[in-house]
Amino acid sequence: MSQKPIGIFDSGLGGITVLRSLAERFPHESFVYLGDIARLPYGNKSPETIRLYGLQIMRWLKNQDVKAIIIACNSASSVFLGEESFEGIPLFNVIEPGAQAVMKTGARSVAVLGTSATIRSKAYSRTLKELNPKIEVEEISCPLFVPLVEEGETEGIITKAVFDKYLLGLRSQNPEAVILGCTHYPMLKKALQAYLGSEVKLIESGEVLSGLLESLCQEKDSRQIRLCITDLTDHFERLAREFLQGQAIDSLEKVVL
Repeated sequence: MSQKPIGIFDSGLGGITVLRSLAERFPHESFVYLGDIARLPYGNKSPETIRLYGLQIMRWLKNQDVKAIIIACNSASSVFLGEESFEGIPLFNVIEPGAQAVMKTGARSVAVLGTSATIRSKAYSRTLKELNPKIEVEEISCPLFVPLVEEGETEGIITKAVFDKYLLGLRSQNPEAVILGCTHYPMLKKALQAYLGSEVKLIESGEVLSGLLESLCQEKDSRQIRLCITDLTDHFERLAREFLQGQAIDSLEKVVL
């Protein structure tokens, strides 16, 4: 069991920010990442379609003999919320760890930034309210954040204009914590911190997941990172390496689900 890789999937490459956090935390662990590039984005699709895609990917990951599956996609996490396993394989989402991280900060007000599907699901609000019924939650759909990241516009005039479009009102409210409710958004973390102020705690689930996976990860003689995507282009290969920020990719391949 300990020698098996951990499976991670997302609608695109944003989940690589989760992979990077885990690869840094567990340097001897192997990973299989699946980015469903051919069918992105999930953020504007129905819950039924997102669930169908997610089940297809999890079956594929099971066939790769993974020991755990991480749904590194907030939109997909929202439709699998509360499910702890898939056909006997431990299943982790990114919503519950993010909500638990907010509780640890003691914040009384929190904003959730996410895709349209994640915000429509109200998954964060429900989870946060279950943990603390008195917490104030504001959820904000930020659909242009993903294109910003994928076009490399992570700071500058264009980025600020998009921030103003969605977050100008939020900035004046001074929330104590902000959940980055899409795995692309950590690539904007530096700019968001500057925009919202240094006192605002920014929460990203990849950092929290490492604690949950501690019991599954053990020292190995070697590690392998397989990066699999459903549509391979030069653009996404460049982004993948940029998102990993120095973590070595052992294989980059196109797969058919």
